[in-house]
Amino acid sequence: MQSRKIVDEIEKENNDNQKGMQLDPASALQQFLDHIPITSIPAINTKSLVLEIKAGDSIRDAIHMLYEKDTFGAVVVDVLDNETAGSIAFSHRYIAFVAFSNMILWCLHEYENIRENDTDNHLTDIDDDIFFSILDRIPQIGQTKVSELAKSFLWEPFFPVQLDDTILHALLLLSKHRLQVLPVIQQPDAVLIGFVTQNSLVQLLLQSSKLEWFDIIADKNLSDFRFEGQERPSCVFGDQTVAHALKLLWQNQTCAVAVVDRQTKKLIGNVRKSDIYNLVKNDDLLRSRRIFTVEEFVHAETNKTDTKPTIEHDHGVDHAAESLHRKNSYKPRMDSPVTNKKNDTLKQVMEHMTETNSSFSFLINDNEQVTGLITVRDIILQFAPPCVNSSIGGGGFFELALEQSGCQIKNGTMTRNR
Repeated sequence: MQSRKIVDEIEKENNDNQKGMQLDPASALQQFLDHIPITSIPAINTKSLVLEIKAGDSIRDAIHMLYEKDTFGAVVVDVLDNETAGSIAFSHRYIAFVAFSNMILWCLHEYENIRENDTDNHLTDIDDDIFFSILDRIPQIGQTKVSELAKSFLWEPFFPVQLDDTILHALLLLSKHRLQVLPVIQQPDAVLIGFVTQNSLVQLLLQSSKLEWFDIIADKNLSDFRFEGQERPSCVFGDQTVAHALKLLWQNQTCAVAVVDRQTKKLIGNVRKSDIYNLVKNDDLLRSRRIFTVEEFVHAETNKTDTKPTIEHDHGVDHAAESLHRKNSYKPRMDSPVTNKKNDTLKQVMEHMTETNSSFSFLINDNEQVTGLITVRDIILQFAPPCVNSSIGGGGFFELALEQSGCQIKNGTMTRNR
């Protein structure tokens, strides 16, 4: 496996370099990660999945393009006049990344608001329309410009990486900013050629298994960590409606809502942002979302026959491409959510998420009740170094390494303890 060979070579080089000098743990780890190139991530060049949406395009046209291309998201292009465009670098055209599911949620949220204020029942017949007909018949939604989505915080900022950047650089960006993907720019023409996804980065980190710096944090139990979404996961009862689950996805800006049994509180499924695609594809489901229960929704895929992919890249798995393209992409069934328990190790969660191409895992107790949610970003934070240029703290191994070397991050600056 190419990425594993790179890790082994760098580890050997670092060991040779350190024979004549003693590095503190934080410096050793930072040096290690700063030697692994972005290009070691498999199939980083996914140019066929690079789609552009103009900031002045309508929401209707943007959603339709992503639906037809069967793609998760696209970069937003700032359309410049000819005079300005000639003096600005090509990469500056890109201003954001927007996801298909976020646009759908925004449209449904706006529609529900308009419908609630429709005292004369003018929208009654529209409820029976298919998704794109609704956008056509309500221009204040369908004809809204993509640029307006910035007001709803649905854009992700555009933070590109280059092919000669390192994993350390990617970790810093993903830990400091809430990003699902990092666009990859190829010089000298600053052409956008693909994306680095959170899952692909975790997959690469797993190739460092058995190395001391990795295992010192990855072999810890989940009970030793405190994750952002651990205490208040979004949950919906199975007998509540699909519309209610969609409302929670929008209000809580979460990647998934746990579906639990009202009596036992046991986890019976989940509704993810990616499942919103079904509302566009299935007209009956869209029309029935206010009466169709979530439990009925999650069991609708019972006859679906997905095969579980292997984590090995050599067997053809391309998680970077899979996360951007739905067609032929493995995804756990809605009635079989990804779960872990507190006595599992962080490494086991990483492996579980990678194998299932999932961006999260629900924490459950022995009674199969949901106690928390762990995201890919939660995992990345454990390996990302503290950024001395910001006020955020570090996580995982780096905090332990800083303690051992007598340092700490205070007011965005690394200082040595007296």
